[in-house]
Order: sequence, then structure tokens, then C-alpha cells
Amino acid sequence: MAQNAPSKPTACLALADGTLFYGMGFGATGQTVAELCFNTAMTGYQEIMTDPSYAGQIVTFTFPHIGNVGVNPEDDETGDPVAAGMVVKWDPTEASNWRSAEELKTWLERRGRIAIGGIDTRRLTRAIRQQGAPHVALAHDPEGNFDIEALVAAARGFAGLEGMDLAKDVTCSQSYRWDEMRWAWPDGYQRQEAPVHKVVAVDFGAKRNILRCLASAGCDVTVLPATATAAEVLAHNPDGVFLSNGPGDPAATGEYAVPMIKEVLDTTDLPVFGICLGHQMLALALGGQTVKMNHGHHGANHPVKDLETGKVEITSMNHGFAVDAQSLPEGVKETHRSLFDGSNCGIRMTDRPVYSVQYHPEASPGPQDSFYLFERFAEAMAGKKAQA
Repeated sequence: MAQNAPSKPTACLALADGTLFYGMGFGATGQTVAELCFNTAMTGYQEIMTDPSYAGQIVTFTFPHIGNVGVNPEDDETGDPVAAGMVVKWDPTEASNWRSAEELKTWLERRGRIAIGGIDTRRLTRAIRQQGAPHVALAHDPEGNFDIEALVAAARGFAGLEGMDLAKDVTCSQSYRWDEMRWAWPDGYQRQEAPVHKVVAVDFGAKRNILRCLASAGCDVTVLPATATAAEVLAHNPDGVFLSNGPGDPAATGEYAVPMIKEVLDTTDLPVFGICLGHQMLALALGGQTVKMNHGHHGANHPVKDLETGKVEITSMNHGFAVDAQSLPEGVKETHRSLFDGSNCGIRMTDRPVYSVQYHPEASPGPQDSFYLFERFAEAMAGKKAQA
């Protein structure tokens, strides 16, 4: 079954079940295969495309006005787009925004990312919700020549994200220092010149704005690769350890990350804070389990309840796996829960300043609902110093 095609389609999205969507291609030409997800955010398409947590995924944007504010170097969450491709309803219009430095189409082409417009994204989103995140192949050919059988076969041949360790593909290759703070009017990004806490951030695919939030909370941040050992982490004599976001199956990444986290927890009483994949890594290290979700959570309008205060936060999310709250052992408490589907969104140890959340407090959809988590981390480090 195929969607009604335009007179001369230049792009084709083929699902593994044989469903075809034709549209107009933009960005790079060629073909890519990935898992297909949808994102409900009304803003932030550049941040989404450069979020390392989207490795191995093509993003369907449910909001139709994608590309209308262009792109600019300040909004990249990492050096290059990480999402494999983009699906939108309307072909991007000419950018109109004072911060725009480049057109989305040009940016995607220069960065080697394929996109397709003119798609019935509502229909596609309903299919993802009902059937789960499908494996797909996306092709862009200006001449409109497509080998449909080969595209469907490529989609069916995609291995999927279960069992896939993608953190090693998006992590930094060597350690580095970070001191840039959050953007503030009218001066933009400023440097942290008087940090009070030394933090080691383990990079499973860290977004730049998370590191900025740590710096804004008074942290002197040293970023280490995902494969860092506990000895390498502790060699920096940190006041706290941060576990970043990232892509792929947490159980696969956990093969090397979980032993590191366990050793840090077993040999020190350092405060530990995790976000997204870091949340899942911490849960696994504490004895919990993770599960693959039907279609995941991707958007900037997700209500999450803090079970300890009763407060509801509007959060940004991007994850296809979740911590199974029923698997949490004694001494580990569920702290946050999604009001969409009841899935776990936060945990903490009951006797130590070790905690994590599934959502992205640095993305600020609330806009400041969740920054307290970074402040809590800083307070925990300050409290530990006061006891020394």
C-alpha cells in the first residue's frame, strides 16, 4: 500500500512491512536505513537533529513548520547531525529569523543528512503508535529513480536498536574540559570563571546544553569517553560523577559502563547524577532492568510527576528504552513518573545522594521546571565537602 504520490516524487520512505511513502527530497542524496520515530516538539528541530541520543533513528516531525527559522551554529548539541534523517509534512520554506545563519536544506545537504517532505505525518505517526517504531529505508534521488524491492529489503535487513551499543559511536575520543555556561541575554554564552565543584561527566552521547547546565551550577567539568574505567574517573579526584544521555540499548552499553558505575558506588560515597541513558545505566548498576518501549517518548511536552513533592514538570524526552520500575531493588526508590503512560522517569538511592531522571532537564520546555536537578547535584557535592 502506498500513499498518493506527487507528480514527480524525488524521495521515498519504505517501511519494512512494504508500506511506501513518496515525497519531495531535500538535504543530501542517497539512501539510509534506521528505526523511525516521531517527535511532537513545536520547536528545536536543529537541537533534535544534533542530539546524539537519536543515533540510528530517522525523526518524523509532527509539527509542520520545520525549517522556518533556519539553523545557526549556537544551537547544535554536538558537532554534526546525528539523527539519520528527517521526515516532515511540508517542504521547508525560506528561513525567517534574526538568528538564522543558514537554510535547513543547505545545512542538511552539507552535513550529509537525507530528508523527505510532503508526507502525511499524521498517518505515519498513527502507524508508529499502533505498530511500534518500524525499521525503514529512506532514499532521495533528484531523478526519482527508486528500486522499491531493494529499499524494502534494506528496511527489513536493519538490525534494530535492541542489543546495539551506539554510545561508543557518538562519545568523545579523548577527555576534555568544559566551562561554557547556559545562553543568557544579551551576552550569549559566558564562561564559568569561578567553579566550586569538580565533576567528571561520562559521555555516552552528551548534549552540549547539559554540560552548560553543569557549568552554570558551579561545576568545573571534565568529560571522559563512555568507555572510561572507574580508575580513570576517580583519577580526576571529582566531587561528583555525572552520567550523560546517549543512544542505543542500555543493556548493550551497560556491558562496560555498569561495572564502572558499580565500582564508583562501591568504593566511594560521591554524589552521582544521571540523565536519559545515564539514568538507565545507573538503574542497571543498582540492580534494575530496562525494557524496549513500543514507540518511545520523543517530544517537549511530556508531563512528569515528582512523586515526592507532587509537582508536575513539563519535560523534554527522547528515549526508546525505559527502566522497569518493578525491577528496582530495596534501597532504590522511584521518584518521577510519566503522566502519559506511567513509565518510570526517575530514581534515587534512599541513603545516598545518587539519583537520575529519564527526561532532559537541560532542554527547558517548562522552561525552568527542572533546573533544580542540577542545583540539587551541586548542593549534594557541597554537603559532602562540609562533612569532610
